[in-house]
Amino acid sequence: MIKKNWKVLVITSLMILLPIVAGVILWEQLPERIPTHWNAAGEIDGWSSKPFAVFGLPLFLLGIQWLCVLGTGADPKKKNHPEKILHLVLWIIPVLSGLLSAVTYAVALGKAVRMEVIMPVFIGLVLAIVGNYLPKCKQNYTIGIKIPWTLNSEENWNKTHRFAGRLWLVCGLVIALTGFFGGFMIFFGVVLLMVLAPCIYSYLLHRKGI
Repeated sequence: MIKKNWKVLVITSLMILLPIVAGVILWEQLPERIPTHWNAAGEIDGWSSKPFAVFGLPLFLLGIQWLCVLGTGADPKKKNHPEKILHLVLWIIPVLSGLLSAVTYAVALGKAVRMEVIMPVFIGLVLAIVGNYLPKCKQNYTIGIKIPWTLNSEENWNKTHRFAGRLWLVCGLVIALTGFFGGFMIFFGVVLLMVLAPCIYSYLLHRKGI
């Protein structure tokens, strides 16, 4: 994966670290304590030092990016990874890094930011996009719904991912809408449905001999 996608890896890694440049430029304007965590209501409930917010968060996200890269690269069935899904995986964290840093710096500089709207919309859209690609995901050990019944049967895998793809697409859009209309319990309930329903569906297929 690394050799084949090295250009994308370099670009995405640099994009993850780009907020550091913005943070250095804004250094004198930023306060010593910067908000870095929000609760479900969009209220700040966690603070970090300026060095950690500017340097630590992007470096942490870069580490996660490369763990994902190394993990997928070590998959015995990595040849089954569709190119579009791999690129989707590679681009999620760079976009997240830019979004989180922009929000963090804006709030630190006294700008009004509605985190309770931004994050559900972002999460919902990402899940909807993932749902669109799930049916194209072939059997592997790192990307997709990896439970015993899907891993032991290619037919079970394919049927479960077609079902999950439609479900995630709809649920992702519902989650995005909760950002505008509120409802943390709806958000939590939809996420729970997205996790449990494909597992139950796969098990029922297994019981039928699939």
